[in-house]
Amino acid sequence: MQAIGYTTGNLYQFECDTPVPEARDILVEVSAIAVNPVDTKIRSRVTPPEGQPKVLGWDAVGTVKAVGSEVSLFNVGDRVWYAGDVSRSGCNAQFQCVDERICAKAPDTLNNAEAAAMPLTTITAWEMLFDRLQVPFGDEASDRRVLVLGAGGGVGSMLVQLLRQLTSATIVATASREESRQWVKSLGAHHVLDHREPLAPQLEALDGIDNVTDVASANRTGEHYENLIQMLKPQGRLVLIDDPSEPLDIKLMKQKCLSLHWEFMFTRAMFKTDDMQKQHELLSKVAELVDAGKLRTTLGEHYGAITADNLERAHTAMKTEHTRGKVVLEGFEGI
Repeated sequence: MQAIGYTTGNLYQFECDTPVPEARDILVEVSAIAVNPVDTKIRSRVTPPEGQPKVLGWDAVGTVKAVGSEVSLFNVGDRVWYAGDVSRSGCNAQFQCVDERICAKAPDTLNNAEAAAMPLTTITAWEMLFDRLQVPFGDEASDRRVLVLGAGGGVGSMLVQLLRQLTSATIVATASREESRQWVKSLGAHHVLDHREPLAPQLEALDGIDNVTDVASANRTGEHYENLIQMLKPQGRLVLIDDPSEPLDIKLMKQKCLSLHWEFMFTRAMFKTDDMQKQHELLSKVAELVDAGKLRTTLGEHYGAITADNLERAHTAMKTEHTRGKVVLEGFEGI
């Protein structure tokens, strides 16, 4: 099969054996993939052994071609979507083995590119809101005011949508470029702040909002950390997914009795947690919401076929943090 990986230097395409599914695995023929910041982070930090190129990519849609001996959730021919397991080989390949417990049937109303844009960011956003911050569904969230830091990107776009469609919380989002601000508003944000400027004064200028009960931070946490502490209501919660360049001083949270939470959507798969199948369940639920017209794809840009050159362009875009929505590639050339 064809795959795209790296050892040192640029990504390159190579031939390798098709993987064989383990007991709970499904073998997926990959149709489309999305690119995420985790791809470039791993590439910059992990040097594979010589002659063993590392295949990145953890966001895909494709068709089940074979199943392991203990698979019960899928059949050959099912069209599935998933984010995968960062401790295993990625989806920048023609075929990939994935544990069935972190996959779901893809929405019928989305094409392959539209579907590939959603799994990783959807799982991340869902777990941030409903597992870490414990925002309640429906009207029970009417007293919650959630700040979404970095709302124009892939995770931020899903945070805003999930909050607007599944809760009654007030959504205060951040974005900088006018294009991003309009995008975030179209997804359902009630207020939009400019994260190029101090956030606390902008919040104070809003009518009827003195503080936020929760912060869901997709990026720039370290840059705005003291502002976030200032903006949070006593006993509020902060969840983040980025990697601040300097350690966060958690002592600043003590006086307000604030809590800090990390979200890493690969944890369940990496450690085979008892509740690993929750990712199958939430992706199934999101597929239903998409097909019902309540959630939409966060596809931002289509970079063409799955080639080494196109992936290099996508990785460069990730490093700028100026993407709107998700970058997607579709189909292997010559197949």
